[in-house]
Amino acid sequence: MTDRSDATDRAHQLVEAAGQLFEAGVMSHSGHANLSARLDAERFLLSPGFVRGLRPGQLATVGLDGRLLDGELQSVSTEIITMHSVVYRARPLVGAIIHTHSPAATAFAVANRPLPCRTEPMLRFGQAEEVPVVPWGPRGSDVSVRGIADVLERRPTTAAVLLANHGLLVFGPDAAAAGRLVVAIEESAEAEIAAAAIGGGVDFPDGALEAVRASIARVAS
Repeated sequence: MTDRSDATDRAHQLVEAAGQLFEAGVMSHSGHANLSARLDAERFLLSPGFVRGLRPGQLATVGLDGRLLDGELQSVSTEIITMHSVVYRARPLVGAIIHTHSPAATAFAVANRPLPCRTEPMLRFGQAEEVPVVPWGPRGSDVSVRGIADVLERRPTTAAVLLANHGLLVFGPDAAAAGRLVVAIEESAEAEIAAAAIGGGVDFPDGALEAVRASIARVAS
């Protein structure tokens, strides 16, 4: 069971991550997003659906079984509880999840096209493979949740998925890591769209991931 101080820390981490997404300019015009942070094996914190100016007191505590345990959620937010809980169930090491309608990434979702990994920030921040597409289903529906679960099973190392005709879902060990990956994916999607006008993107050479990891290790040592 997570103690109160840990829960407070995770709430502040979500608030900080939300602010950084707006500062990075990767949010949609509406500012729609939802963020969550795992508290323990059965509970997580969940934000409302619009997170501009998010405050810790706006976060609700919900169970992986879908029950609202503390706080309040609008009906539109309750639809996405299962979207988060399915990831926490499938990935025990995931500590935070971010869903956005980031414009360039959402363009790939609308096109039902996986986003290739062709930019170094994606390698550095945890997505050393294409971002796969989950087939469309109404938000929070059994169809949508089963689709997410299926892709996570088939792609055990992906840290993000595109929700067809909807948006982006990213997960990581904590809110800061998930936020960095959202930014990296949105920048990569923008670059892919721009590169298409001048002949298209080019894949990394063989061994790129290993080279990046070695570079990181040298700096850290």
